[in-house]
Amino acid sequence: MVNKEQIHEKLAQVIYPGFTKSIAEFGFVKEVSIGKNSVVICLDIPSAAAEIETQLRHEISKRLSFLGDFEVDISIMKPKMPRETSSQGRNVLPKIQNFVMVSSGKGGVGKSTTTVNLAIALAQQGKRVGLLDADIYGPNIPRMMGIEDQQPVFLGKTIKPIIAHNIKVMSIGSLVERGASLIWKGAMVTQAIEQMLEDIEWGSLDVLLFDMPPGTGDAQLALAQSLPVTSGVCVTTPQKVALDDTIRSMDMFTQLHIPIAGIVENMSGFICPDSGKEYDIFGKGTTQPLAEAYKTEVLGEIPLEPAVREGGDSGLPITVLAPECETSRRYGTIASKLWECLLKVNEEGGVDNEAIQPTVF
Repeated sequence: MVNKEQIHEKLAQVIYPGFTKSIAEFGFVKEVSIGKNSVVICLDIPSAAAEIETQLRHEISKRLSFLGDFEVDISIMKPKMPRETSSQGRNVLPKIQNFVMVSSGKGGVGKSTTTVNLAIALAQQGKRVGLLDADIYGPNIPRMMGIEDQQPVFLGKTIKPIIAHNIKVMSIGSLVERGASLIWKGAMVTQAIEQMLEDIEWGSLDVLLFDMPPGTGDAQLALAQSLPVTSGVCVTTPQKVALDDTIRSMDMFTQLHIPIAGIVENMSGFICPDSGKEYDIFGKGTTQPLAEAYKTEVLGEIPLEPAVREGGDSGLPITVLAPECETSRRYGTIASKLWECLLKVNEEGGVDNEAIQPTVF
C-alpha cells in the first residue's frame, strides 16, 4: 500500500533548482493526497519561471516512479508576473520577476547593511536573489558580501555577476580600483546605472534588490525609468533628524509611482552582548506615524548589535554568521513581509500608498 510517509520521503529528495535545500525543507509542499489509483501533489513555489516548474515536474515524476500504475498529478501554484509600475512598461530585464529599491533619506542609517541581510534572508527562504550595488559614490557591498578581492567575469560585452552567499552580486566597486573616487556628474551616474542593468548577465531571478545611494537623485530616477520597480523599502533610524529626511525618500517613491512595501527602523534599541537585554538608547517606534501617513507599515525594528557590525566588516553578514540570533530572525520576518507585498503588487495591481504629506512628527 502507498502511504503519505513514502511520498514525503521522496519529495524530501527533490532539490529546489539553484539551491541545496529540498522543496520539503523550504516548506513548498502544501498537500499530498492519495486516491484509489492516483496521487496529487500540491506545491506553492516563489518563482514564476517556466523552467523552474519544468525541472520540478521532471524531478518529482522521477522520484515517484516507484508508484507504477498510479497517476501522479502535480499542481504548482506560482506568483504572477510583475505588473507595470514606475517605468510605464519599460523593462530592460524581462527575466527578473520583481525589483526592489532599498533607499534612505540620508546616509549612515544602515541602508546597505539592511539590503545585504534582506537579500540573504530572501535567499534562505528559497528565492533566487540578485543584489545590485547602485550606490555609485559609496559602494560598500563588496566588503559586506566578502567579495572585495574577486573580479567579475567578462563574457564578451556582458558581465557575469559574482556569486556570494547564494546571491548574484554586482557593484561598481568591483569594476573600479579599490578606493578610487568617482567624481561623476548626473548624466554619468544615469549612464552607469543603465549600463549595469543591461550589461550584466543576471539570468532568471525571483527578485533583484538595489542598494541605492542615500537621498533622492539621478540614480533613483534612472532606475525608475528603466524598470517597473515592484516596490520600495525605506531604511531609517528612530531620531527625528533622520525621519525628516525619510519623508523625502517616501515622497520620492510616490512621485515615481513605486508601491511602498514599508519602513525598516534600524538601530532601534541596543542589545547588550553581556546580558542580552535591549535598551532604547536612540529611541524606538518613532516610524509608526510616518508609516501610517503613507499608508504602509513598519516592516521591522532592527536593534544595534555588535555582531551586525562585525559581520558586515568581515564579509559574513549576521544572517549568515548567526542565523538563529534575534536580529537574524527579525530580518527573516522583514523578508517574509516584503515577499507578501510583492505578491500583492503583482496579483492585485499594487498597494495603496497615496499619502497626505505629513507636517510634524
